[in-house]
Amino acid sequence: MIIERTKNEVVFRLSGKTKIDDLQDIADLLEYKEISSKSKASQKDVDALISLVKKGRWKRTKAKLTL
Repeated sequence: MIIERTKNEVVFRLSGKTKIDDLQDIADLLEYKEISSKSKASQKDVDALISLVKKGRWKRTKAKLTL
C-alpha cells in the first residue's frame, strides 16, 4: 500500500486483489469522518434529533404492518 499526499487530496494505492466491499466500507467511514468533522452539532442536538425521529415510530410501524 502506498499513501501519497498531493496539494488537494490524499491518494491510497492498493493491490488490485483488494476486495471492493472492504474498500467501500473504508470509504464510507472516511466520508462520515470528513462530513462529521464539519458539524457544529452538540451531543444534546443529536439526542434531540434522535428523539424526534423515534417519536411515533412504533405507531407508524404498526400502521404499515396493519397490527
